[in-house]
Amino acid sequence: MELLDAHLVPAVDGVAFGLLLFVVAAGLSLAFGTAGVLNLSHGTLYAIGAYTGAELSDGTWGGLALGLAAGTAAACVAGAGLSAATAPLARRGHLAQALLTFGLALIGGDLLIQFFGADEVPVRVPEVLDSSVMLLGHRYPAYRLCFIVMAVLLAAFGTWVLTRTRMGAAVRAAADDPQMLAATGHSPRAVHTGVLAAAGALAGAAGVLGAPIIGPGPGTSENVLMLSLVVVVLGGLRSLWATFAAAVAVGEVQTLGVSVAPELAPYLLFAAMAAVLVLRSRFAEPAGAGHGSEASGPDPVARLRGRLAGRLPGPKGPSVGLDRLPRRKRAPAWLARLPGRAAWWRAAPLLVLLGVLIALPALLDAYSISLAGSALALGLLAVSVTVLTGYAGLPTLGQTAPFAVGAYATANLADAGWTVGPVQIVLSALAAAVFAAVVGPAVIRARGTTVLMITLAIGELTGAVVNQLKSVTGGADGLVGFPATQALWGGEGMLEESELYNYALVVAVVAVALTLLVLRSPAGKLLTGTRGAEARMRASGHPVGRYLLMAHICAGALASVGGSLMVTVQQYLSPADVGFEIAAFALLAVVIGGTTSVIGALLGAGLIVATRDWVAGSWPGHGPLLLGVLFVATVYVLPRGLAGLRGGGSGGGGQGGPPSDTTGSPGAPGAPGTSDAPDAPEAEGRPPTPPAPTPAGKASP
Repeated sequence: MELLDAHLVPAVDGVAFGLLLFVVAAGLSLAFGTAGVLNLSHGTLYAIGAYTGAELSDGTWGGLALGLAAGTAAACVAGAGLSAATAPLARRGHLAQALLTFGLALIGGDLLIQFFGADEVPVRVPEVLDSSVMLLGHRYPAYRLCFIVMAVLLAAFGTWVLTRTRMGAAVRAAADDPQMLAATGHSPRAVHTGVLAAAGALAGAAGVLGAPIIGPGPGTSENVLMLSLVVVVLGGLRSLWATFAAAVAVGEVQTLGVSVAPELAPYLLFAAMAAVLVLRSRFAEPAGAGHGSEASGPDPVARLRGRLAGRLPGPKGPSVGLDRLPRRKRAPAWLARLPGRAAWWRAAPLLVLLGVLIALPALLDAYSISLAGSALALGLLAVSVTVLTGYAGLPTLGQTAPFAVGAYATANLADAGWTVGPVQIVLSALAAAVFAAVVGPAVIRARGTTVLMITLAIGELTGAVVNQLKSVTGGADGLVGFPATQALWGGEGMLEESELYNYALVVAVVAVALTLLVLRSPAGKLLTGTRGAEARMRASGHPVGRYLLMAHICAGALASVGGSLMVTVQQYLSPADVGFEIAAFALLAVVIGGTTSVIGALLGAGLIVATRDWVAGSWPGHGPLLLGVLFVATVYVLPRGLAGLRGGGSGGGGQGGPPSDTTGSPGAPGAPGTSDAPDAPEAEGRPPTPPAPTPAGKASP
């Protein structure tokens, strides 16, 4: 009883906080499970309601009612606008939606700061609620008890609407069978808009009512979004009461857990999220493991081997092997070894980019050269995302985890006296490879949106470790003051921007060259075949899981090289350098370039760094707004990336595939907790893969 008495107030606080998360997560679950929209701007909808309510609150009941009405209406309108914004992406999957809504969140966050200021806004509530009441011998805020009652009533009302009314039936039909809904005379498009508007209204109402609990200010929207995603994953999409229970559990971990086990609390939420997703994907059928006729038909591996055997198309009829050509028609051996015209054409963008990068130190000032070095580091992170997203079919938001391993390993090695660059890179890559091998089995089984959520959880857990393990990472203060890196043994530490840039360029060129060699080797072709025809690959006896695990390990090592370069170029390291925002930037760089274009990923990273640090320098304080515009423009204007502007082609050397078909199609099948098969790739603009029918069990677009 004494223990209960000591923790009574945090426990009740956990209930209030959890119910606030429930109201927000109910809207996110509604948008995701019914409308099929992975809305990463849902926290911004909460912030719209919170800022509006705080601005209109004057300590009276009328001010509270006016703020609630205005905040709910504003977020409702924003939700309806989100429906219109995501409508053109209906067949492009959750990856495009995630990038678009994240860009809208950046834009909305910047505009809110411009309107309401960068400081936390105070919230005034009616005097009756701005007091304390006695609760089992403890004084407790009356407003929070009132909020608990309102949230329970809202849960009951929402369940009644969804299960007992015609409106709820239409919403359920829109999720389960939109064709049947259309046949009954209802417009699925109107229901879609209404669902997103209702989701926005819930977030806005939660913002107004929750402002006295989580006040509006910088970082509020990101915190609310992350916690709401955890609630949705834990509670699922089928029951509001399951979401209710998950929200209360999350609230208790955030409040009671901090007072009972402060060392474990930062890890519990995302560890639970990752565990639930992994268990659900384990019990589901492996994506692409089709049966029956799915395994029949021509073996894609035989096709790939045929292409790699050097077969040439004859002028008429089928292709003829080199060994069957008459001797007088064979080309000289030395001529056969020279690259063909098509190979030179594919390599031309890479050579042009290399020439520009070499000339940069002579063209730019010291600050711009430093930014170029940072762009190379981010570019390697983006290339690692290309390997996983474009080639392995595993869209990821967690590559900042091995990136952080490489960065902190390099900083600690330098602090310990290991300042030789190649040694730092090799040891950092080995550490990240081990890390990727440990977490890889949790990732490679899942597909689609589930992969995004698992990798997001891994990235957030890594961020929690960074903040908690102060002896290694410096915590929130980061690391600075470690010795400069030597390019080679016996050399001096590099301090000049041009030296650091040249070092970063050499390392990046070597890393990219090795990546291209692997992607164009038989191993890369088998990985591509795994993404395009996984069911047939499994049926023909290939260890698909082993291929994906090796790809995950190699991509982790490559990301760690980028982290090592970032530390060398910047000479400091902070948690913001390895956070969720950087993961989103890396994914955006891949989409800008084309999901299978290595060169495009490098160009995309350069464009992001230039926008964030160079262009935004002439408009101080509006970096997030510019980046948000870049996100939105990329999703709409470059659906196939920069590489898609060149037409169809192969990957790796500069051609890119569709950036959208890696996460499944909208709707309930793509929700967290399911194991989605990746959508079939489009007919052109991606690495050559054998034709294959859609895998069994794949969600229809």
